[in-house]
Amino acid sequence: MAVESRVTQEEIKKEPEKPIDREKTCPLLLRVFTTNNGRHHRMDEFSRGNVPYSELQIYTWMDATLKELTSLVKEVYPEARKKGTHFNFAIVFTDPKRPGYRVKEIGSTMSGRKGTDDSMTLQSQKFQIGDYLDIAITPPNRAPPPSGRMRPY
Repeated sequence: MAVESRVTQEEIKKEPEKPIDREKTCPLLLRVFTTNNGRHHRMDEFSRGNVPYSELQIYTWMDATLKELTSLVKEVYPEARKKGTHFNFAIVFTDPKRPGYRVKEIGSTMSGRKGTDDSMTLQSQKFQIGDYLDIAITPPNRAPPPSGRMRPY
């Protein structure tokens, strides 16, 4: 009887995250762009050296979690503190193969509720210093737009 391994090549290659000593490690400047309509910015808004006007600058570390970043955004935007507000995170990065930017959705959080993406870190999502973070904020009275990510069920 043959036995197959359920461990994928991706799991084998995955290195455990090294903890960051925030007392000894200099933080990075994270440029965050937010919308409050539940949709991410269009990629043409990042073209030719331009960026969307809704910039929030956060000093943080690569081990910052999505929940931690959510709480920092809520400090600046009181309307986002309402229970049930949905935060959808995406990394915006330059594409080395063609001009312009690309977007990669990485996860979501919700005010007042625990979620599976809460403990996800920038480092675990291959964020690189110089990338932007785009957060689509959806108020609790509106359903978030469907995400492009596939659900694991």
